[in-house]
Amino acid sequence: PNHPESPERVRRCYEYLLAKNFEFAEPAVCRDEDILLVHSKKLLDEVRTGDFSDPDTPNLNNIFEYAKLSAGAAILASEIALKEGLCFSLMRPPGHHASKESLGGFCYFNNIAIAAEKLRDKGERVAIIDFDCHHGNGTQDIFLGKEGIIYLSLHCSPLYPGTGKKSEKNCYNFPMPADTNEATYLSVLREGLNLIEKFNPQVLAISAGFDTYRRDPLAGLSLDKESFRKIGQLIAEFKLPTFAILEGGYSHDLGSCVYEFLAGLENKEKFYATN
Repeated sequence: PNHPESPERVRRCYEYLLAKNFEFAEPAVCRDEDILLVHSKKLLDEVRTGDFSDPDTPNLNNIFEYAKLSAGAAILASEIALKEGLCFSLMRPPGHHASKESLGGFCYFNNIAIAAEKLRDKGERVAIIDFDCHHGNGTQDIFLGKEGIIYLSLHCSPLYPGTGKKSEKNCYNFPMPADTNEATYLSVLREGLNLIEKFNPQVLAISAGFDTYRRDPLAGLSLDKESFRKIGQLIAEFKLPTFAILEGGYSHDLGSCVYEFLAGLENKEKFYATN
């Protein structure tokens, strides 16, 4: 009760997108072997047995199955994107703070990392773009120094988890102050996307966090709803198979923020009036 990463936030977003005529696919739980691609057996067993304690990441009944379902949704999104070009997964719990050995920050298993690693194992060159307000310390921990993959993070600093202050190897970090406006943010994003273009990926994996929205109760830069459409449009310019999964975003406007982002990914130029 009263946890910001609640079922209610996703339910409201689902109803908003359903009213916009989006279609939804039913995911299945991932295999333990999928989790072990990026996480230690120790972490897998801790979540399975409930032998963990974290103030932000509750030990709930059946959390192991829920976390496996969320990772399975990320895998399904990647598979749909390879076939159809684009997919977004509206799921919880999120994942980008889960590292090889540990959970935290509302995250149990690293959904984007599991899906990306499965693609990398098949020989795909994958670029992960993370625009959550918080640095994806778990994703960086998993992929730092690995070949065939690149990680780009735009995040607010200082802010939890306090990492991502500089770029390292194949992990490119762009920390920004809390008062960063849309124009500055998009300029930095273009700089980061230029690095991805040089990497020449075959698939884009997006950790889509909407807590960069100026009205977000937990974090927030100074982005408006329409800013997410522009972010989507810049990413769409790659014309690559793209899957995005939900990370953060805790405002009551989450549905409309997600909608704007998806409209941008579909490269729709028209801007709709939003309240």
